[in-house]
Amino acid sequence: MADLLFRHNREAYDAAMAMLAETGKAAIIHPTGTGKSFIGFQLCLDHPGKRVCWLSPSEYIFKTQLENLIATGREAPDNISFFTYAKLSLMQDEELQAIRPDYIVADEFHRMGAEHWQRGAERLFRTYPDAPVLGLTATNIRYLDNQRDMADELFDGNVASEITLGEAIVRGILNPPKYVLSVFSYQNELEKYEKRIRSAKNKAVRDEANEYFEALRRALAKAEGLDEIFARHMEKRSGKYLVFCSNVEHLDEMIAKAPAFFSRVDSAPHVYRAYADDPGTSKAFAAFKADESEHLKLLFSIDMLNEGIHVDDVDGVILFRPTVSPIVYKQQIGRAISVGKKDAVIFDIVNNIENLYAIGAIEQEMRLAVSYYRSLGEGDEIVNERFRVFDEVRDVRELFERLNDTLTASWELMYSHAAAYYREHGNLEVQRRYKTSDGYSLGSWILTQRKVYNGEQQGVLGEDRIKKLEEIGMVWDSMRDLSWQRYYTEARRYREANGDLRVPIGYVTENGLRLGEWIANQRSYRKNHIRAAYLTPERIAALDALGMIWDVPDYLWMQYYSLAVQYHREHGDLMVPKQYVSPDGLRLGSWIASMRNAYTNPCSVQRLSEEQIHLLNELDMCWNPYETKWINGFSHAEEYFARHGDLQAPHSYKSKDGYALGVWLDHQREAYQNGKLRPERVEKLNALGFIWEKPDPWEQRYALASAYYQEHGNLLIPPKYKADGIWLAKWLNEQRQIFIGNRPGKSLTEDQVERLNAIGMEWDNRIHKNSRNAWAEQYEEAKLYYEEKGNLSIPGNYRTSSGKRLGDWVQRQRNLYKNNKLTEEQKHLLDDIGMQWELDPWEAGFEHARQYFEANGSLIVPNSYICDDGYRLGSWLANQKSNYKSSDPYRRVSETQKRRLDEIGMVWDLAQLRWEEGFQHACEYLKALNGQRWRTNYLSSDGYKTGAWMRAQVRAEQRGSLLADRKALLEKAGLRFETHSSQKVCKPRERRAGQASMTVQRAAEQRTRSE
Repeated sequence: MADLLFRHNREAYDAAMAMLAETGKAAIIHPTGTGKSFIGFQLCLDHPGKRVCWLSPSEYIFKTQLENLIATGREAPDNISFFTYAKLSLMQDEELQAIRPDYIVADEFHRMGAEHWQRGAERLFRTYPDAPVLGLTATNIRYLDNQRDMADELFDGNVASEITLGEAIVRGILNPPKYVLSVFSYQNELEKYEKRIRSAKNKAVRDEANEYFEALRRALAKAEGLDEIFARHMEKRSGKYLVFCSNVEHLDEMIAKAPAFFSRVDSAPHVYRAYADDPGTSKAFAAFKADESEHLKLLFSIDMLNEGIHVDDVDGVILFRPTVSPIVYKQQIGRAISVGKKDAVIFDIVNNIENLYAIGAIEQEMRLAVSYYRSLGEGDEIVNERFRVFDEVRDVRELFERLNDTLTASWELMYSHAAAYYREHGNLEVQRRYKTSDGYSLGSWILTQRKVYNGEQQGVLGEDRIKKLEEIGMVWDSMRDLSWQRYYTEARRYREANGDLRVPIGYVTENGLRLGEWIANQRSYRKNHIRAAYLTPERIAALDALGMIWDVPDYLWMQYYSLAVQYHREHGDLMVPKQYVSPDGLRLGSWIASMRNAYTNPCSVQRLSEEQIHLLNELDMCWNPYETKWINGFSHAEEYFARHGDLQAPHSYKSKDGYALGVWLDHQREAYQNGKLRPERVEKLNALGFIWEKPDPWEQRYALASAYYQEHGNLLIPPKYKADGIWLAKWLNEQRQIFIGNRPGKSLTEDQVERLNAIGMEWDNRIHKNSRNAWAEQYEEAKLYYEEKGNLSIPGNYRTSSGKRLGDWVQRQRNLYKNNKLTEEQKHLLDDIGMQWELDPWEAGFEHARQYFEANGSLIVPNSYICDDGYRLGSWLANQKSNYKSSDPYRRVSETQKRRLDEIGMVWDLAQLRWEEGFQHACEYLKALNGQRWRTNYLSSDGYKTGAWMRAQVRAEQRGSLLADRKALLEKAGLRFETHSSQKVCKPRERRAGQASMTVQRAAEQRTRSE
């Protein structure tokens, strides 16, 4: 069998093995498509007796790599223990001890720079310091994570082999593709320019622009459409092509247009779709790889093919997704130029080649590689020196540039405005809609310069212009990029302060940035594959470095799962009580219940993945806890039967381990009576002599009391005494209360009374005697009051000789009477002293008012106030005020009633009371001023708005609504109305403040009037 490795990989493998033997660490940095995963598999095959721990960001990546290995005719190595970096970070020390690797392969090792993943990997390395570590990646630099070099951090700089994408093309390791550009993106720009022409204010500008526009329209009309371009350059009509899109919406749009785009290649192309969060991705990807039909095969993707996943027989890629990321760009075109592929074609539909940071970077790498090999005299290593680019857009681009120049002010003019802005503000962070004083859209112009520089928009920006802009502080990052950097800086600070990036959604930083919303947006962008130009792979990597949790539900799932692992270790099962809460406050019991529901209920919103089900099954998860619970209950029933010879356990009985067996047995009876107990369970309980008709609880408890009497000769049972789980003293007291009449609706039969008498029952226990004596004492006080006054209308402040409120006691008897809790004897005694069981309406209202006054110290009650028992005290008091001066003798408040209400603080005129309060504050203020001018915003020492109150009186006097006696009092106190009215008109700002103050005062007056 031929060697698994190509020459460049064999050289890298030999160098890595030598470095591993010497240092124990070796990193290999080879571009996408060069087959570096085979280097790791070669290590496994060369050491069949050694255990290899293989680490990777994704199980999907690893499975795809294994499939590619099997496709070469080899069998998958059986000495690999595979773990994702996420799984490794959750493993306990015992689990790490079980791995016992002889070698460790860290695939895509730059991903270990994420904090959580790095900690897990470092624990593994510390546990096995003697295990050699081989690292594989296409890029060792984490660009947005402070340019961290993971080869230095993890491998101490021990790089066995490093090849750039440009060098791989130069050496012929990767074959350069045919690179095709189209005018598709320019056609989309045409409508925008037509609108700009119509909105131009100068006719000469419009006329000149129209000439270029028509020439551009004709050029685009003559240019080939996408259907013609695909037909001319897709030499393999039944080939496989990867189509990269921006997001899900864009992907759906492109799939809908596919029949038109590819109609001249194949009238019925086979279309597949694959992106990270699509549950059908695995099946679609496998079908695409297996498709050997004579039809054109198109796999539309977003980002999942960027890293680690290869398709050997791809004939080209189609770039519908614009990108400014060199990593993403290289990974995407790398799908078409992997080892052994020839005549691959790249369709750059959105002109990514113009991006300064994409194709230019590869060409620079190629130039360096060519110079290097020529300097060594190894020119035979140079196989390719450039891409083949089919540029069909050069003439169109020139017309666009002329049209754009016509519609915009001259570059030099706009530059002068930019320089002036820089001199004034010290930067060029100009908002997009900013215009100069003479109307020039400087913000849009600055944005255009950035877009042209970054390859996001057609245009030419020479080195001289770039230099001039940089001299006045131009930052080529877009405002969007600057914004991202500001938020990222705050995210890093939050991480340093809190140890994680679990930022509450409403969190706002000290400088006003809504960091919580921003973090949530980043998750949404990645999950929904939107704003890819904003959330680039480098930025994703930078957030990973801060421990970003992209999928919060999955993160929480693993967090709960780790608690489930700990619970299983301690208890041997996952029969977690639903109310169980872990020491750190997580509701593990509720989570386990939700997992069971998600598994057994097809209508559940939550879904469990196969991997999650597998992980829970490893912990002996019981998916149907009801069966397990029944078996547990029956085992306790068997234990009880073995000890007692029956199953007559009372309802409250609990086994020694705390199991509520009595409750369980009652549930079985209930289920049996409702026909819901399965026959096999009935048979098992019958075998233990289970009695399906529950015995009379009274008889059961009487038997226990009788047994106690036979043993002790009395029923003086201690309060804490229990017999068969029953509090016997409590039961006997309940029989007393029923006998006395304190349990409405309950009674004892004559037979029950006789049987209790037979075992020494004392119906009048000490507690009842004390209660009866206390009642008798209060009754005697009430009787004395009645004999003296002739009634029981007792004032609220009246107290007995023992200091108790007799009125409260009388009212309590009325409530007991209403609830049928007085004995017949007590009723008769109270009737004898003129007890009125139902108070007349006025007395009822007064009693509520008295109780309110004693509790709160005043009777200033809102009209809507309702007492706890539902009585509308606020309305009653309002009626008393209204009836006080009524001409109707039947409604008028009597002098006696008025006196009684006065005694409990009745306020008959609340508005007058409020006025007098303000007048008192005003007098004190005016006296202190001693003739000086007063201020409307003055507050008294107790917080009263005295100035505002005085201003309100002045306004009332001006409107003619101030009572004459009040005006006289105010003037006597020193308030001069005419002086205040003749003051100068306030300035606008002062007038607004005064209006606001008066608005407050009017609201206060309105509240006073309503009260």
